[in-house]
Amino acid sequence: MARTWNRDRAAKRIQTRLSEVRLQDIEIRKYVRDTNLDNLPRTVAYRVDGVHLYADIVNLDDMLNVTTVEGETCHKRTLRFLNLHYRAVHRILQEVDALFVDFHNQRLHSVVTKPYDTEDGRVHRAVAIGQLIIDVLKRTGEDADHPAAKVRVGIDSGKALAVSNGRRGHREPLFLGEPANHAAKRAGGGKATGIYLTNLARKVIGLKEADNPDVNPLSGSEIDASQKSANLSVTADKVVSEWKTDLINNPIGSFSFSGHTPPYSTLDIETLSVRNSRRQDAATVYADIDNFTNYVSANIGDDSGAKHVVRALHVIRSELDAVLHNDFSGRKVRFIGDCVHGLLVEGTAQTTDNETTISNMVLCAGGMRSSFDLAIEKLQDDGTDATDLGLAVGFEFGPMTVTRLGVKGALVRCSVSRGVIQAEREQHRCGEHETAIGQNAYDKGNEAVRGIFGSRRKRANLDYDAAVSELSSKGDKVAKAAAAFATAGLLKPASAPASPYSFQNRPTGPAKKDGFS
Repeated sequence: MARTWNRDRAAKRIQTRLSEVRLQDIEIRKYVRDTNLDNLPRTVAYRVDGVHLYADIVNLDDMLNVTTVEGETCHKRTLRFLNLHYRAVHRILQEVDALFVDFHNQRLHSVVTKPYDTEDGRVHRAVAIGQLIIDVLKRTGEDADHPAAKVRVGIDSGKALAVSNGRRGHREPLFLGEPANHAAKRAGGGKATGIYLTNLARKVIGLKEADNPDVNPLSGSEIDASQKSANLSVTADKVVSEWKTDLINNPIGSFSFSGHTPPYSTLDIETLSVRNSRRQDAATVYADIDNFTNYVSANIGDDSGAKHVVRALHVIRSELDAVLHNDFSGRKVRFIGDCVHGLLVEGTAQTTDNETTISNMVLCAGGMRSSFDLAIEKLQDDGTDATDLGLAVGFEFGPMTVTRLGVKGALVRCSVSRGVIQAEREQHRCGEHETAIGQNAYDKGNEAVRGIFGSRRKRANLDYDAAVSELSSKGDKVAKAAAAFATAGLLKPASAPASPYSFQNRPTGPAKKDGFS
């Protein structure tokens, strides 16, 4: 069946989202002591003054490249490696009473809100927690195949908006704003380990500004001072001891993979586990709302502006997810801040149709850009100006995994592979109007796909109409089918009268699960 994007269909979806998050219904609340941020309604956001901590496991690439071929052995080792460390970090955050925000593959995001009345106390506490994570993960490897994690921590402080991230059974708080973004950049600023503070956070605890915060980690004496100030009630010895006991009582077990019968839209990720994981050749995509941090910063100061931020985020991300899931039968893995990470595959559970998958991914990327532009237009018509935003899309093809890791009752979605890492890198090299294709997808796609992206593997303003037109003109069968399907949809019977009463031919009962979870 042809996978297609349709402007009228997208417009109706966007209009529905707009009606669900009307400006007059959105509430901006102040975060107070022990506010519960779980399962927030889409129409509620909290302005939170906190310290953001990102911890990146910088040797994940080493795990993914332990073998020349990216086979099952490589993926099993990497997933077990992550699972071991997820469990340890989950225990740390519980012990120190920090807010868990997200664990996306190698990257942890946490927020420190206590002590409530002192910013320097929160920064000192975040530094102490960061060092505790580093110390514990040095000791939670098992063997040469599953070594200790090497960790780089980034920290910043300030106000951010906490909103709902995801839908139904997969909700968690999402923090929007400069402190989250800047902490993430410090954690992702290089491969050297240590704790890296923004100059703002350094100033809060009385440290001199660094010429380059990405190459100037805290010294041992500076970390010691923060540890003494924070006086955490838990030690690395205690966490490691409890982690080892937990592994004995609740062993991880062996990862077991099977292929999912396409399309991915039928995959229920919430049923996956170590023994029930998926693995097959597929395409993976990162679609990131560009300039969103600046948009938040410009509007977070007053409630009126903050309401527009909440509305724009939910409308745009929901529509990007709908394009992936409803129009192209892909599957969202998770929302990562203002970014959508997803998977797409065509073929069978045993054999992926490489060219069809990649061509559909190109059309899907084009559909995302067309829907993004339409959402910006409709938001503006309805009073929300988000015209400063852009969309950066990167995708790759190769062996993909999808499963859930961590502690029972708090499992997190995980899709990790060389292709997943590369797709995110492709997205990062894009500007606000650009789409980039990974080298493997470029090589395994057809000549029409390579013609669209050129030798730089990057293209500006690739919307759906441009993708269909250019691919089909070069003989791409997927694009030709999409074009024919769209044309057929415009044809009307010449003489047959409409039946006065008609009913859709579909089964009764609960509606089929859509793309949100």
